[in-house]
Amino acid sequence: KQRPIWESLKLHKNHLARFDAIFTTQGQTDLKRIFSKIEQYCDAILTPQDSDYPDQLRPFQDYIPVLFVKGNIQLLNSAQIAIIGSRKPSPHGQKLAFDFADYLTQANYVITSGLAAGIDAAAHQGSMLKGKTIAVIGTGLDQVYPTHHQTLQQQILEHGGTLVSQFLPETPPIKPNFPKRNYIISALSLGTLVVEAGLNSGSLITAKIAAEQGKSVFAIPGNISQPYHQGCHQLIRDGAILVDHPIQIIEDLKTFQSTQFTDLHNTTKIAPTTISSATACAHPDVPDHLQAVFTQLTFEGKAVDQLALHLNLPIQVLNSLLTELELLGLCQQH
Repeated sequence: KQRPIWESLKLHKNHLARFDAIFTTQGQTDLKRIFSKIEQYCDAILTPQDSDYPDQLRPFQDYIPVLFVKGNIQLLNSAQIAIIGSRKPSPHGQKLAFDFADYLTQANYVITSGLAAGIDAAAHQGSMLKGKTIAVIGTGLDQVYPTHHQTLQQQILEHGGTLVSQFLPETPPIKPNFPKRNYIISALSLGTLVVEAGLNSGSLITAKIAAEQGKSVFAIPGNISQPYHQGCHQLIRDGAILVDHPIQIIEDLKTFQSTQFTDLHNTTKIAPTTISSATACAHPDVPDHLQAVFTQLTFEGKAVDQLALHLNLPIQVLNSLLTELELLGLCQQH
């Protein structure tokens, strides 16, 4: 009986074909399987009629009609800042994403990102030190993409975070899904920070969407000779706000409170190392006998021969000290 109504809406023939398929024997079997997976993997299904539906999405005419949610539903209406960037960042970029996320969560923001490799993962990890994070994904909630982020996804839930998707279970990670995911990331957030991005990075698309939504866009500058900074430099030329400290984001959003925060540049979290935030943990104090080596490390990395000459140490001794630092999670060999 509803077929004529669907036809009157002038929907694409593929949509009409899917409508017809639902009422076949196979279609009913598939539908029951999808409903079973919704019950298994989703804690809530939100539509604009629900009170928990994010208010941030309501002003847009093309708001998302259905959200599938797992985890802390209340986080969706919290003050959020999106942190995004390259899937293949430098160790420096990963560390910045980790530390910016950590700092901003201590200012009572929730960090929102896309669970992708690289900057997204670092932002999620940094936000879980003392805060919470939201992962907006481009698949159904029954899947994990990339697959090696199974542990990260579970950690997000264990730390009181939230997983969000607009896609039904069994939806694969196909390319058209990710711009739709990015739309939600920027729409949920007060502002979007791009940490590192090449000129062809999808992060630039997300930043453009955020600007069109009337949201603030922030970008961290970097070495002009490195390709993974060129996207951020292009954003800054196009009007994004240059930042080199998270407090600048807070001030720009005009929500800074008088709470005293530790200067990020004076903590061990921003100390010069080549640690990847993917392996970052609670940073222990550097033992006295490792201080001289530790203070010579940089985000960009240094050759062992160069360190040995500068510190006047035999290679064997230096390698032993570097191994200790790596075991402590304070440096990484590349």
